[in-house]
Amino acid sequence: MTQRRKYSAEFKREAVALTYQPGVSCRQIALEIGVNPNLLSRWKRESEAVSNKAFSGSGSPRDEELSSLKRELARVKKERDFLREAATFFAKQSS
Repeated sequence: MTQRRKYSAEFKREAVALTYQPGVSCRQIALEIGVNPNLLSRWKRESEAVSNKAFSGSGSPRDEELSSLKRELARVKKERDFLREAATFFAKQSS
């Protein structure tokens, strides 16, 4: 089973903006950027329906904060592990 691809709100807005160029069809744009033409059409309808809150996502601000904190924790753990390995390496070199 394949995983569903997720597109950022910025990507969606830029893709929809491309559809407003004269002489270019929605299908052409979709094929160029690698998305299904029906999906791009749906994004366009959604952006026209509610232009100020289009593609806001389905999560709550609390979920966004949680995912942000998880990313930061993963980054800090990588840094800690790297520094631990570097300290071990240099301790062996000096002995």
